[in-house]
Order: sequence, then structure tokens, then C-alpha cells
Amino acid sequence: MRSVLITGCSSGIGYACALGLRERGYRVFASARAEADVRMLAGRGFEALQLDVADSASIDAAVEQLLAMSGGRLYGLFNNAGYSQIGAVEDLSRDALREQFETNVFGLHELTCKVLPAMRAVGYGRIVHNSSILGLISMRYRGAYQASKFAVEALADTLRQELCDTQIRVCIIEPGPVQSRFRENAYRMFKRHIDTTSSAHRDIYKRVERRLAEGEDNGFFTLPETAVLKKLIHALEHSRPNARYYVTLPTYLMGTLKRLLSTAMMDRVLLAVSRSELK
Repeated sequence: MRSVLITGCSSGIGYACALGLRERGYRVFASARAEADVRMLAGRGFEALQLDVADSASIDAAVEQLLAMSGGRLYGLFNNAGYSQIGAVEDLSRDALREQFETNVFGLHELTCKVLPAMRAVGYGRIVHNSSILGLISMRYRGAYQASKFAVEALADTLRQELCDTQIRVCIIEPGPVQSRFRENAYRMFKRHIDTTSSAHRDIYKRVERRLAEGEDNGFFTLPETAVLKKLIHALEHSRPNARYYVTLPTYLMGTLKRLLSTAMMDRVLLAVSRSELK
């Protein structure tokens, strides 16, 4: 039975993928940051680990526990944990940007490096990063999140090349709009870090807040979390997995347009999209 560690399993994509892989016969180590969520996962039959990717001590403890439980064997890692810091670039404090990177980049990187020796020891493995359509393109008021996802993509591309002489494969999944608590978490971090009253963007922020407060995205292009699960299964099981997996029509569309259009033309497209979102 192949063992897989998944981060950020309290809800959304992480939970759906943990459930789907377990049903497929994987031994799933489902992790979450909050103790209450760890208890919830354990109560639903998962081998649950407390893991806060923004905390090095938590990563060390979780990996030690994981390797003890699995006999030192780990086939797959799905780096799913993360959140989005919304706000104009000029309103992002150093602390806000650092906090975004601690979770979305530094924690992902540290956890990956911690489990690589176990994969090297058995001679194979799969590392899958959950990136985003916003690891391909950049839109207004998402600068911190996009910077973190661009960084994740660069790290993954480099690691894939550095592991080319091994049987450890590195893949990226790039979802567009997927049903989750993503907006809820983004709204919480927006309220925490962005001073809307003194910003040059305060009028726009009123519309941003209204959109974030709506919660779950149920738009026309939004897919269920199982759309990511299908790509994750391919990344884990195919003998020659793709370096990148697009999820949702907007990702396919923007990926194609980025290859075809000039930077100026792409900016016009992205500005039109963001304006339509904030009407």
C-alpha cells in the first residue's frame, strides 16, 4: 500500500483528495494545522497529523511521526496547504508578504526537503505542489499570493531538473476556481493585514470586501474539488506524469493566451477580467 502525505486537509481540496485517495487504496496521512481539525480527521478514520507548515518545529515533529508510522516509507507528498493574501501591492506590509511566503513557499519547501531523503532511500516517489492559475498569470490585488505561487513554480521546475536522474517525479497542479473555503480564508487575512481606510485603493476595496464576504465561489467556471483529485491521481500513478496539470477552463484559456499574446495585450485581457469581477 502506497503512503501519501497531504497538507491542508481540514476542508476543500485537501480533504477531498485525502478522501479520494483513501478510497483508491492509498494509505493517507492527512494533516491539518489546528488541533480541532486533526481530531476531526482522526474521527473520520484518517491517520491524522498536526502540521503547521509555517512552523519548522511542527514540520520536524510531523515528519518524525510520519516516518515512524510508515516505517520510513513515503511514496507521495501533496503540498496543498496555503492561503491567499488579497491587497494592492503598495498596501502589503513586509510582515504580510513574509507571512504569505512562510506558509505558501518556505513551509512547502522545508517539508519537501524533509521527506526527500525517505524517497531517495526507497528509490522513488512523487512530489506534487498545488499551485494555481495565478502561478501562470498576474491580476490586480493578488500580488502576494501570485508572488508565492510563481516562487513555488520556480522551485518545482528546478527540483524536477535536479531529480532527473532519480525515480522521484515533481509535478504542479494549477487550479482555477474550485469550490472551497478559499474566499473565507482570504477575507480573514485581508481584514488582518490591509488598512482600507487610508489606501489609495479604498473605493475598490469596498467591492473586494463585498466579493470576499460572499464566501464560496459558485461561478459558471467553478468545479468541485474532485477535479483536482483526478489530476492528482494521474500525477501519482502515471509512469510519465505531466510537469503541469491545468484544472478548470480559465486555466487552459489563460495558459493559451499567455503563449499567444504580447505582454501589453495580455494586460488588457487581465484588466478586463478583474474589472468584470469587481463590478
